[in-house]
Amino acid sequence: MSGRKRIQVDESEWYRIQRKAQQLKAVQRDIPGLIEEVRRRTGEDLERVFSRVEERQRRHEAVVQGLSDQTRRLEADTARRLRDQAAEVRGALAASAGQIREETRRRLADQQERTRRAIAEERAERRAETARLAREIGELTEDRARAGRTVRSWLADARALAADLTEAGLHERYAPGELDRLTGRLTTAEQNAAEGRFDAALALVQETCHSLSELRADTEQRELERCTAQLAAIDALATVAGAIDGSREQPVTGPDGTVLPDYTVDVAYWSEGDWDRLRTEAAETLARARDDATGTDELLGLRDREAPRLEEELGETVGRATMRHLASQLRVNLADTVAHSLSRLAYYDFVDGEYENADPRGSYYAKLRHENGNEIVLDISQAAPDSGEQVVRVLSYDYDTTSEDQLRDRAEAVRRALAEDGRAAPAAPEAEPGTPDRGFLDIEGHRQRGEEARRRGTGSGG
Repeated sequence: MSGRKRIQVDESEWYRIQRKAQQLKAVQRDIPGLIEEVRRRTGEDLERVFSRVEERQRRHEAVVQGLSDQTRRLEADTARRLRDQAAEVRGALAASAGQIREETRRRLADQQERTRRAIAEERAERRAETARLAREIGELTEDRARAGRTVRSWLADARALAADLTEAGLHERYAPGELDRLTGRLTTAEQNAAEGRFDAALALVQETCHSLSELRADTEQRELERCTAQLAAIDALATVAGAIDGSREQPVTGPDGTVLPDYTVDVAYWSEGDWDRLRTEAAETLARARDDATGTDELLGLRDREAPRLEEELGETVGRATMRHLASQLRVNLADTVAHSLSRLAYYDFVDGEYENADPRGSYYAKLRHENGNEIVLDISQAAPDSGEQVVRVLSYDYDTTSEDQLRDRAEAVRRALAEDGRAAPAAPEAEPGTPDRGFLDIEGHRQRGEEARRRGTGSGG
């Protein structure tokens, strides 16, 4: 004769409707407040990133003022275009902080492409100017003093541009080895000038000077592109991080979808570590975005892949936590239904009830007692983690003689009571081998273990 009867109960209609509708994955958040907080946070990043851009521009403009007339004229327009482009990018990012959308990114990409085309046109004009000056080499070589002055002027300009590039340091990231190659050409031009070969020196230094200018324009634009990707990644990840922080307490909704007052779900507790892991991962990913060593391609990946992935995982984490909270309450409801049935049919009274180790994420135990001393423990557990199905075990501790037929009838009465309460259950209860462990009768022991866990800092939440 087995005193262990098992009844598997399908999820409630409320539980099933909410699962199908995916309502539980909708993270309740204060959108205006979140945007404002992200705007505040990213404002500091915007200032930090663009202060370096603007400092390089100021330094370069000071260098340009010290160049010869012909080089200063050619450099001034490019410097202005790059300055205007950076200012427009900064303004657009500042205006859309907290909600940088695809439209903003497309507009900035179009603006960058226009600037590239304008600079390319300037380069063509520079090359034409170089060709015109090259045609004058014959005339200059007849006046060696004038030729020498011209070559030395171009060499001084080129050295100033090379020093500016070295201080900026962008070439090391975007064109490694290129500055060394160009400064090597300057050394050759200097040697040609020293040997009196002003025609060769002038042609080489002019070409090198233009290449140095183009290297600066290219690296500045690529760095601005990286800064744009960085701010967009920071914006997206700061938004997700803020949403995670704000999702810890979620409201509880009733069957009609309305929020139940004075009830919340502690997502960190019910997710069993998933919320904390996600919060840590978001913080680490945001730190990667803020790291200036992170390249453009990785930043785009953080923006386009990592931020959406974290957002999706947040919804899933909130959904699981809310469903676990709901399933925990369903276990108590099931115990209440069964207890009422056994009270009505077999005169068993409810004595005590508690979750396993006083942790509402675990099984729920309810102890019932008959006036003759017989006892029953209802063990309400999930059939499988996050399955939505509950198993009701009726553990009988009888001090008089109880037949297998009586135990079966008792379990069948429980099954019918569940069915009458609208809970789907199998056609017949299942008997499990063995006799119930008397340790299940110690409901108070669960409370004591829960209290010990709370004192150790690992207690239950809600």
